[in-house]
Amino acid sequence: MIGLLSRWLRPRPPDIDDPSWQAACARLPWVAALEPQRRERLRALAARFLWQKTITPLGGLELDTAQRVLLAALCCLPLLEFGAAGLRGWSQLLIYPDAFRVRRSHVDAAGVLHEWDDELIGEAWDQGPLILSWADVQADIAEPDAGFCVAVHEMAHKLDALDGELDGTPPLPSRWQREWARDFQRAYDRFCADVDAGRETTIDPYAAEAPEEFFAVASEYHFSAPALLAEAMPAVAAHLARFYGPSPPS
Repeated sequence: MIGLLSRWLRPRPPDIDDPSWQAACARLPWVAALEPQRRERLRALAARFLWQKTITPLGGLELDTAQRVLLAALCCLPLLEFGAAGLRGWSQLLIYPDAFRVRRSHVDAAGVLHEWDDELIGEAWDQGPLILSWADVQADIAEPDAGFCVAVHEMAHKLDALDGELDGTPPLPSRWQREWARDFQRAYDRFCADVDAGRETTIDPYAAEAPEEFFAVASEYHFSAPALLAEAMPAVAAHLARFYGPSPPS
């Protein structure tokens, strides 16, 4: 009874109005291709995203309501099966006009401090904001079947981090987690061997950077080039289809 009462008293996110939602669907091929039931589920998730998260444009960028709805829908695509629990642990989406620079530092085994600048199109901080380049979001939308979707990539990192460890394995039931870890490790090892040997790969070689990047890059392909992923890594593709739901039809 207490649980039912708390759910009844919990504020409900305001709905996304029809014109803004239709505009987002028209601009996002992955959303437009969803079956109606899943599209409505995404609409509810996007409404919760807009209610819970602060979207902050930087560098003189301005975003109207329709663009904010578009960003919310795009970020919630990976949550269609996982649900709103995937929004836990952070509160802000930062949007740069273009690629942005971050200062990195590392102390090596000899105690020497190394510093350098990285140019990024997206980043997901543990317990911190999710950061995207607006120009690259638009580029992904313009080529929806090219294998890239920076918003999905960074949201995959957020899901990965929910169990307290960024390792390429999001929170899963224990048996599925063991199967996932086994199949992803095998695919990752084979992929790294191909990259190290200089062999051409179907999937973006950046996936060889680390297990967590392998998961995030594979997630992009699940939504934007699922046939390539299924051909190159059928076991990985099967796990992602179970985790994210079926890929939007092309």
